[in-house]
Amino acid sequence: MMSRFLFALLLVLVTVSVSQAQANPDYNKSLADSLGSDERGMKMYQLVILKTGPVTIADKDSVKQVFSGHMQNIGKLVKDGYLVVAGPFGKNDKQYRGLFILKARDKEEAEKLLLTDPAIKTGLLTYDLLDWYGSAALPMYLPHSEKISKTKF
Repeated sequence: MMSRFLFALLLVLVTVSVSQAQANPDYNKSLADSLGSDERGMKMYQLVILKTGPVTIADKDSVKQVFSGHMQNIGKLVKDGYLVVAGPFGKNDKQYRGLFILKARDKEEAEKLLLTDPAIKTGLLTYDLLDWYGSAALPMYLPHSEKISKTKF
């Protein structure tokens, strides 16, 4: 009987200690607030998976022009503070071309941003759009990426 009581007491103590969140001694409130962080250091983003669209254009110069506009639009979205991550996928059998992570209030705002992209407007690219919960510090990598890239697009 005594061993059951001690086991139950130990179980309660372990449960209480595990369930209590511990304060982070490195927490920086002003930084967290400036990044829109929740208590876990996270926030909601819009994840965009770019896919091959239904439209094909035979003229290679036209395709090149559309994708030049696509790259310029990526730069504008970064400059305007909406685009946090962008990049192409390697060859795959799913017709996935690349991804964006957008800082947008909701899917409707993300859709408006996506429709500024010439490759999406022409139908050369299409996309899947998902809510994604990630680190609020993610946008902080962009200033550093500018410092390690030898060329600009």
